[in-house]
Amino acid sequence: MKTFDEALHFLITQATPTNQTETISIFDALGRVLAKPIVSPVNVPPHDNSMMDGYALHSFDLEHNTDFEVSQRIPAGTTPQVLKTGTAARIFTGAPIPEGANIVVMQEETEVLSDDYIKITAKSTKLGQNIRVIGEDIQENATILKPGHKLRPQDLGLITSIGFDKVTVYQPLTIATFTTGDELLEPGEVAQPGKIYNANRYVLAGLVPQLGFKLVDLGRVEDTIEATIEAMKKAASLADVVITTGGVSVGEEDHIKPAIEQLGSLDMWKVKMKPGKPIAYGDIQGTPFIGLPGNPVSAFATFNLFARPYLLKMQGSNVLKAKPIWLEADFEWLKSGFRREFARAKLINKNQKSVVEIYPNQGSGVLTSTVWADGFVVIPEETQVHKGDKVAFYPFNPVDE
Repeated sequence: MKTFDEALHFLITQATPTNQTETISIFDALGRVLAKPIVSPVNVPPHDNSMMDGYALHSFDLEHNTDFEVSQRIPAGTTPQVLKTGTAARIFTGAPIPEGANIVVMQEETEVLSDDYIKITAKSTKLGQNIRVIGEDIQENATILKPGHKLRPQDLGLITSIGFDKVTVYQPLTIATFTTGDELLEPGEVAQPGKIYNANRYVLAGLVPQLGFKLVDLGRVEDTIEATIEAMKKAASLADVVITTGGVSVGEEDHIKPAIEQLGSLDMWKVKMKPGKPIAYGDIQGTPFIGLPGNPVSAFATFNLFARPYLLKMQGSNVLKAKPIWLEADFEWLKSGFRREFARAKLINKNQKSVVEIYPNQGSGVLTSTVWADGFVVIPEETQVHKGDKVAFYPFNPVDE
């Protein structure tokens, strides 16, 4: 068995980023991965402008006078005249600074003497105050976003601030999935002795689109080598990656491993981790394949810990691994083992600080734990954890994804 770190490194190195791109509207770009850099053709702001409503003047005039004639009015979106020496210009937030002015005094620090005159009441002023300078936010020809960046709402705002209405992004991967197990029932079917409902199918149906990928759901496949082979061939013909759950152990009814060996290659099988030891990786006639365990928690964990970074690299993303949050443990873990364990954990506030606790039943079939929890706490190999120890916590939905 590979260690967790060996397995993750191997898997990521096997992922080949897609080269398929498309140019789409900004309105459709949320969550997509940039394929080309965004280079600004303009300065932002495009001109010196006022940070607030007030009066634009020259600092030299302020050294000699406090009362000023208002020589022009400058709303946002207009082009000002050159400021007449010794006068002030009424100016509004975002409006261009007129030539001849180098300071803006906010209106709260002035007094209106008449329709055409004001008094400056500010106790102190400094050169350039309340003025946003040209290119202060973005300079012309600057690269503001690089390929591999997953677009967030604020990114879309930044892109449109330089006038772009379209972006070039990678086409979303197509992921084909199916679940195995004659013991599985579909929701809505009548419960039967010895049968369980097919939770894994619907976990995958949520996890795959959540990452921005297209899902091809082939449903449940019966537990025969023939049916497994046919399902694999179909999945491989339809998708960029095939992901299955169940059938990756060594029982007589586990057909994933022998089917893969007939159709392609099995390059990784079994990892020193819990939950999720029987995770497989290989290819089906050249199409990458990831086989997740059948236990619901194991499938959920291995998708997040292995399939997610693998797929993100294939999608062209430059953020593959989530960053841990180091927190104090509010639990005891005294059963050190030879496998790395990923305990379902929840953030709680205790004594005015965030700590982490774990679900009391860490069994690989306890899907309730994934609903209760916010993420995984990592228990390294041959390690005990005591209350107050610092532990690495990985959220289920990392913010840097």
